[in-house]
Amino acid sequence: MLVLVPMDSQELQKAKITKVFEAKTWAQLRIEEGALVEVLHSDVYDGFENWSEAAVVNSNSEPVMDFMNMSMIVLVAHTQHTIDEIVEAYLFRELHDLAAY
Repeated sequence: MLVLVPMDSQELQKAKITKVFEAKTWAQLRIEEGALVEVLHSDVYDGFENWSEAAVVNSNSEPVMDFMNMSMIVLVAHTQHTIDEIVEAYLFRELHDLAAY
């Protein structure tokens, strides 16, 4: 699964999820067999070689129509901030579906 996340930094240890319009970089997380396999970065959300299957945003009020038009699942990380927290929440199905609100 390829998961797209707007981040405030390219430094993996310091990066935190941010608002879509405030993203300094976009992280594409490759999650396979219950583990984070790869993290790629791009300046734009559609700048990756492979299309993401899901996008994670930090609130229900984020502009997500572009992601939905690209057939991505949109998930919300209300309390998760780092890549590790987001991956763990994804694996344990703790991210909220945007449609649930």
